[in-house]
Amino acid sequence: MNLHEFQGKSILESFGVAIQRGVVVDNAADAVTKANKLSEETGMEWFVVKAQIHAGGRGKGVVTETQSHGVVLAKGIDKVEDTVKGILGGHLVTKQTSDTGKKVNKVLIAEDVYYPGASEPSEFYMSVLLDREKERNTIIYSTEGGMDIEAVAEETPELIFKEVIDPRVGLQGFQARRIAFNLGLSGQAFKGMTKFVYSLYAAYEGCDASMFEINPVLKTSDDKIIAVDSKVTLDGNSLYRHKDYAAMRDVTEEDPTEVEAGEAGLNYVNLDGNVGCMVNGAGLAMATMDIIKLSGGNPANFLDVGGTADAERVEKAFRIILKDPNVKAILVNIFGGIVRCDRVAQGIVDAYKNMGEIPVPIIVRLQGTNAVEAKTLIDESGLNVHSAVLLQEAADLVSEVL
Repeated sequence: MNLHEFQGKSILESFGVAIQRGVVVDNAADAVTKANKLSEETGMEWFVVKAQIHAGGRGKGVVTETQSHGVVLAKGIDKVEDTVKGILGGHLVTKQTSDTGKKVNKVLIAEDVYYPGASEPSEFYMSVLLDREKERNTIIYSTEGGMDIEAVAEETPELIFKEVIDPRVGLQGFQARRIAFNLGLSGQAFKGMTKFVYSLYAAYEGCDASMFEINPVLKTSDDKIIAVDSKVTLDGNSLYRHKDYAAMRDVTEEDPTEVEAGEAGLNYVNLDGNVGCMVNGAGLAMATMDIIKLSGGNPANFLDVGGTADAERVEKAFRIILKDPNVKAILVNIFGGIVRCDRVAQGIVDAYKNMGEIPVPIIVRLQGTNAVEAKTLIDESGLNVHSAVLLQEAADLVSEVL
């Protein structure tokens, strides 16, 4: 589950990470009032107004309706309202969105932390994630903060550092100090960075995150270390342990069809092909998508109905798949272990009748318990449903009907 910047920062702050303070608004009328309150708390008179969407590149992104960027510096209270109006409610297009962009429903009004002081501020990059090859949590960091880290890794890989954490002992003191040293810090900033690293790693582990990315981590002109941005992804499988984090989910940022499928207990991911897939089990789904591709088609989705493929569930799955206008055929590939194939077949027949005429051909392959009875049910149904025994046979049928 992805979080907005302001949500990620609230988690970081709860674990002792110093953050750039700010307030969230969802209407321009509240902007000046909240900015005034923030100014009283921080003593700052300039503010950074940031669009809150689940996509990177907001600063370079452009709001279609107003041509404003997604991150704008408001140089004074009197500039806040107009700045917010230029972003809020518009569609922000970035390198990580579609051409239509994402609608901005909230903006973060944050304190300006690039204030004058004894030294120049510095920006660093830092993230924590799982290195699957090493099977270890890893802290990735660089002196080149505020930039596209992929470009840094490609053009100047020597500026990317990694600290691999042994799960038996956790993050060690020498590792936090090495990070601060490699970032070229000393004195108070060195101490601040070691504390920052410890707190960041504690947040990553404490909320069962898949990733924490802070770009940039800022050394202010008075040597404070703070998180100016945050990109956080939580492990959806762990949310039952974190009801407060689960409540942060913003379904308006997600594919509406995927949200509907999730509410029905279906595992669904929308793709860009022309063949709908209905399967039970993730491994079978991957094999099904492969065979569709090899037969000349392209999978339009990943849909796993799970182990209870009854008529109601199958009908819901059909309706979700058919919401995609690009779907030209549907391949149902079910292995009957716990669930009997004849029950699935009856579910398909009942769903077909309940829905009326389905505008695309359906190819059904049912293998496992009562597969023979299931094939008979399909063949004798009189419906526009083609049955297959072998997976290759099903794929050939898909190729024929496209």
